[in-house]
Amino acid sequence: MARSFRMTFPTVWQISVRKPSRQRRIAVLLIVVSLFLIFTYLAHETLSQHHEKDAVFREYARKYEHIEVTNTDDDNLYYGIVIDMGSSGSRVFVYFWPQHTGKSNELLHIQQMRDQERNPVVKKIKPGISSLADFPEKVDGYVKNLLDYAAKHIPASKHHETPLYILATAGMRMLPQSKQDNLLSRLREGVPQHYNFLFSDSSVEIISGKQEGVYAWIGINYVLGRFNHDESDPYKVAIDIPGDGRLVRKRTVGVLDMGGGSAQIAFEVPQKIEFTNKELLAKGHIAEFNLGCHQHESDHVYRVYVTTFLGYGGNAARHRYEKLLFNGTRGTEDSDSPLDRRGTSSANPLLDPCLPKSLEDTISFDKKDIFLKGSGDYDKCQDRLKPLLNLTVPCEKEPCSFNGIFQPSVRFNNSEFYGFSEYWYCMEDVLRIGGVYEYDQFRKAAKNYCATRWSLLKEHYEKGLYSKADEFRIKFQCFKSAWITTVLHEGFKFPRGYKYLRTASLIHDKEVQWTLGAILHRTRFLPLREIQQSSLQQNKPPWVKSPNPWLSNQYLLLLCFIIVGIFIFVYIRWLRSMSPQRGTLARVPTMAYFMTEEGQVQDGVYETKGLLPS
Repeated sequence: MARSFRMTFPTVWQISVRKPSRQRRIAVLLIVVSLFLIFTYLAHETLSQHHEKDAVFREYARKYEHIEVTNTDDDNLYYGIVIDMGSSGSRVFVYFWPQHTGKSNELLHIQQMRDQERNPVVKKIKPGISSLADFPEKVDGYVKNLLDYAAKHIPASKHHETPLYILATAGMRMLPQSKQDNLLSRLREGVPQHYNFLFSDSSVEIISGKQEGVYAWIGINYVLGRFNHDESDPYKVAIDIPGDGRLVRKRTVGVLDMGGGSAQIAFEVPQKIEFTNKELLAKGHIAEFNLGCHQHESDHVYRVYVTTFLGYGGNAARHRYEKLLFNGTRGTEDSDSPLDRRGTSSANPLLDPCLPKSLEDTISFDKKDIFLKGSGDYDKCQDRLKPLLNLTVPCEKEPCSFNGIFQPSVRFNNSEFYGFSEYWYCMEDVLRIGGVYEYDQFRKAAKNYCATRWSLLKEHYEKGLYSKADEFRIKFQCFKSAWITTVLHEGFKFPRGYKYLRTASLIHDKEVQWTLGAILHRTRFLPLREIQQSSLQQNKPPWVKSPNPWLSNQYLLLLCFIIVGIFIFVYIRWLRSMSPQRGTLARVPTMAYFMTEEGQVQDGVYETKGLLPS
C-alpha cells in the first residue's frame, strides 16, 4: 500500500527537488564568477587608493628630474638654503622639494635647484670667512653676497618658510674659540635683520670633520636611492637596531675620499659594537642617527663609521715621503762612498722608484737640496710607502686600519664602495680606466706608466693625449697610483680581489656635495605635517563625505550588486520561459508535496517517489 507524506515549506524554499538543470548550474557559476570579479575589483580599488598618492608624487619628482628647470611658479614646491663656509671660500646651495607623500618611512625628495639655463643655483665667493676673524663687523657684507643670490631665486612668498643653514668647516675650526664666537654671533644677529628666512641661532654652526663625513655619506646614498626601502631590491643587509631588534633593508654604499691633505672613509656598520671606558676614542668614530621624522621608528636609523686621516691625502703623503728621502741622506755629504753621497748632486742623484723613469727632480728641506731621478718601479714604490701608514702604532681598539685608528670589520662579501677625488683622478685622468676598480688591471696600467720614460710621457702630454691632466698630475701619477693602492689594501684592508669598488666624480651626472646630506638630515622633521594630514584622511569618520561620493567604493559596490542582481533575475525569467514542462515556482505562500509510489503530479502539486518506506 502506497504511503504519502505531506510537508509544507516556506515560499523562499520552493525549489524543485529534481536534479538541477544544466541552465541552473550555469547560472550558479555566473553568480560565483560575478562575485569574484566584484571582490577582485574592490581589492584593486583599495590598493589603488594606497598607491595613488605615491604615483602622483613619483610623477611630480620625475618631472623635475627630467626637465631639471625648477618651476618657481609652482606653489607646491618648498625650498632650503645651505651655506658651506670652507677654509678657502664660501658657497651657497639652494635646494627644493615637492610636498611629502605623508608616509612616515619615506624621506623628502630633495634636489638642487636649477635656473632657467638649467645651471645649479650655487655661488662661491673667496676668501673664507675665517679671513674676517679680526674684522667681525664685515661679516654682514660678506654673507650678503650669498644670501642676495639665493633670495632672488626663491619666490618672495616662500622666504618665510625656507630654512637657512650656515655651516662652517675646517677654516673656522682652526680659529681660537673667542674669534669663532665673534663671527658666529655676528651671523646670528645680522641675518634675521635683513632676511625673512626660517632661521634660528642653531642654524649657524661649526661642524666637525665627523659631521662633514656623515653628511657626505648621507648625500651619496640618498642620490643613489639607498634610503628607498624597496622590498624587491636583491641587495639587502641585516641591521642591528636600537634595543634587541634586527631589520633587513636595502644595502647602503661606503664612501672613500682622498684629497690633497687628507683621506676619509665612511660606511654603515650593521652590527652593534660594545666599547669599554678605555675605548672612548674608538667610540668617537661611530655616528648613530635617525633620518626619519619619528625618533621612535627604526626604518631610517643608521650606524656609520667615519674617520678622516689628516696628512694622508695625496699631496701630504708625497711631502712626508720626500721628508723620508731627505732624512735618509742626512750626514752623507761628507762620506767618501759614492753610494752614500747619492742625491747630493745632479750627477749623482738619488733614485726614486715613485717617479716616472728618467724624470729628474729636486726637493729642498732646511735649505738643502736633494737631487732625485725616477726609476719607475711601481712595486718597489709600494714597499717604500708602507712605513708612511704607521702600521706599528698601538690600536685604539681591535681591529685597526692604520696609524692606530679603530676600524670595524667590513663585510666585503656583502658591501659596495664608491671612491671619489684622488681615487677617480688616478684611474681616469691619465690611465683612462675610471669606473669599477680591479686591482690586477690597475696595477698593470700603473706599472706600465711608471716604467715609461719621462720624455715620452711629456711628449704625449704636449700632444694632448692627457687632456684631463696637468703637468703636476703626470709628474706624480706614479706616486699617487702606488699610494691609493697602499692605503686601500694595506691600510683599509680591502682584499686585492675585491670587485665592488667604483670610482666616480659624479653620481647620475651630478656633483654630490655634503650640503645635500646636511639639509636632508636637518629637515627630517618637516614631513610631520603631511604625515599628520595623511593620518587624518585615512581615519575620517564614515559620515564625512568624500570629495567625489559618486566614485567612492561604497557606491561602486552597491552599483555592482544591483547590476548582478538584475542580470540573475532576467536570466532566471528566461530559463522559465524556455522550460515550462519542468514546472514553475508557485505563487502562493506555501506549497505542498504529496509523495506516493506513483510519483504523479496532481493539481499543480509536485510529488516525488520513494522518500519514505512503505
